Amino acid sequence: MTRITDIELRRVLDSRGNTTVEADVATTSGGFGRAAAPSGASTGEHEAIELDAADAIERAEEAALPLLESEVDAEDQRAVDAALHEADGTENFSEIGANAAVAISMAAAKAGADSNGVPLYRHLGGTFRGQDMPTPLGNVIGGGEHAAEATNIQEFLSAPVGAPSVEDAVLANAAVHDRIKELLQAEGVPTNKGDEGAWAPPIGDAKAFDIVDEATTAVSEELGFEIGFGLDMAAAELYEDGDYVYDDGVKSTAEQIEYVAEMVREYNLVYVEDPLDENAFEAWADLTDEVGSETMICGDDLYVTNVSRLQEGIDLGSSNSILIKPNQIGTLTDAVDAIELGAEHGIESVVSHRSGETEDTTIAHVAVGAAAPFIKTGTVGGERTAKLNELLRIEGQA
Repeated sequence: MTRITDIELRRVLDSRGNTTVEADVATTSGGFGRAAAPSGASTGEHEAIELDAADAIERAEEAALPLLESEVDAEDQRAVDAALHEADGTENFSEIGANAAVAISMAAAKAGADSNGVPLYRHLGGTFRGQDMPTPLGNVIGGGEHAAEATNIQEFLSAPVGAPSVEDAVLANAAVHDRIKELLQAEGVPTNKGDEGAWAPPIGDAKAFDIVDEATTAVSEELGFEIGFGLDMAAAELYEDGDYVYDDGVKSTAEQIEYVAEMVREYNLVYVEDPLDENAFEAWADLTDEVGSETMICGDDLYVTNVSRLQEGIDLGSSNSILIKPNQIGTLTDAVDAIELGAEHGIESVVSHRSGETEDTTIAHVAVGAAAPFIKTGTVGGERTAKLNELLRIEGQA
């Protein structure tokens, strides 16, 4: 058995300048892992609870570390995460904080991989489904909770689905990002940026659709492979008193479904995340019935990486994919369980960063180990390119 010998927790900064939790984990065989928790701005109401970083560290040091140090096999991820759940004693990590829990969970996984002398994605591959390479989804125009006075739709995503390699896909997303800047500047539109490095221009959604369509089409023609695009609508943020409130008007649930279906068909969208409110399982099912054979309908706030909520969505046919964010649920094991449950029922998993990120690269390995079709990482910025560069390294090892 390779035991955990030492865990150190500290406060570090995320990409928004807020404090988050970083964990170092060491093992008896000399293995070492370091990981840091991200933080979201557009968060689902059912997510695990993130505490103030200092409070989370204090509580985890008191409750979790005694159960982990010298007691748990670092190579048994389920044992590590079970100890974290035992230390917390709640369903949502409200005692020790999901930020402390996920940092420890991810660092322990890295330490376990290091103890075995294998990359993290191979270490995780024993639990996950495979080691296929995901296509990066790049946030190229953003608004919503990520940028003020920009689009109502939170993310317009470049999706190089025809790229022959991860390297080609990464470069394609960067090229689309650059082309959008050129198009905005040509029209005299300010090129502000949002939390994830996407352009956050003061334009409406309709204009953004046309610009992204023009940019992806042009870059696709230049590179010689298909580049589609998709959306994260973050519709829970638009939902007020039973309707969806946009700058240019209000849509009922039926009108929102009609609008999304129309955009899917007009722009051949390959991916639509959170198109409806986070509790509207039946409305999601109506939309999936309408366009689920044409595009990926992905639940983020709907599921928050939670198997109970995912099971409800499976029972109702609410979507055909789930977004996976380990910090939403608190541990890698919980994220694995959501991935595996989805796979059993034909639900694809898309692994995602958060708007408040660190240089941690764990999600790149999770996406590869899970054989996820897509990974959301952004396109620019050190905390985003850290994940992309790690994918390039993994691709080189494959």
